[in-house]
Amino acid sequence: MNKRKPEWLRVKLQGAEKTHEVKEMLDRLSLHTVCQEANCPNLIECFARKTATFMILGSICTRNCTFCNVTKGQTQALDPKEPDNVAKAVEELGLKHAVITSVTRDDLPDGGAHHFSRVIEKLRATQVIVEVLVPDFQGSGEALATVINAKPHILNHNIETVPRLYPSVRPRASYARSLELIKSCKELDNSIFTKSGIMVGLGEQEEEVISVLRDLRLAGCDLLTIGQYLAPSDKHHPVIEYIHPDLFKRYRDVAYEMGFKYVASDPLVRSSYHAAEVADILNK
Repeated sequence: MNKRKPEWLRVKLQGAEKTHEVKEMLDRLSLHTVCQEANCPNLIECFARKTATFMILGSICTRNCTFCNVTKGQTQALDPKEPDNVAKAVEELGLKHAVITSVTRDDLPDGGAHHFSRVIEKLRATQVIVEVLVPDFQGSGEALATVINAKPHILNHNIETVPRLYPSVRPRASYARSLELIKSCKELDNSIFTKSGIMVGLGEQEEEVISVLRDLRLAGCDLLTIGQYLAPSDKHHPVIEYIHPDLFKRYRDVAYEMGFKYVASDPLVRSSYHAAEVADILNK
């Protein structure tokens, strides 16, 4: 039985008429966005503001996470034009902050790290802030170093949930491996800002969330997002609880006390929602 969404999760549909420009451009350049593939609740707002999170390495994922709406199955060949097309899209949209994510490609020897680096290099040639939201590369230090050496401004890798729920939510991922990726990024290049995100409402306890925040901070995570999990369909992991905004505020306050440089904690927050708000922090 589906839970009725509380009032604070009702998304106001405004600016929908402006989204066709972004969709047309994405189709023309053969680009994917996580906004569309993951059925993000903020899609209309972001597209109306001419912002999008680009999803590279195709639209088919090799993992089977139960929270995610991205298609799983037979993967696609890499598009050699994709790095150039992402750069063109960023220029057309006039973005100051570009977020690049991907499906997980466990079928590729480097997990797609070299392709990530090509996209970063194309964007670094402009004035845009480059944020990459990367998979875990199956723990490959070499793959991570390939991405880090391309010099993104922000490296994001989502921890997603508490360790206890990994078997049911991220069955082919590893909590320890994800923490190690963030820690390794700082060891490879301390000038790069690290970022992670967690969903709540999957059945976690408050003390478990706070423990994850502590682990992330100890791993060197600088920036944090916390948002409400929304099940894409009845076939996905169910929403166990709709978390009240007051608890999101508590998580935000606790995270700032721990030393995070930026925290976005609200029911509708997603990994790249209003990502450009961190610009002031990056310039300090």
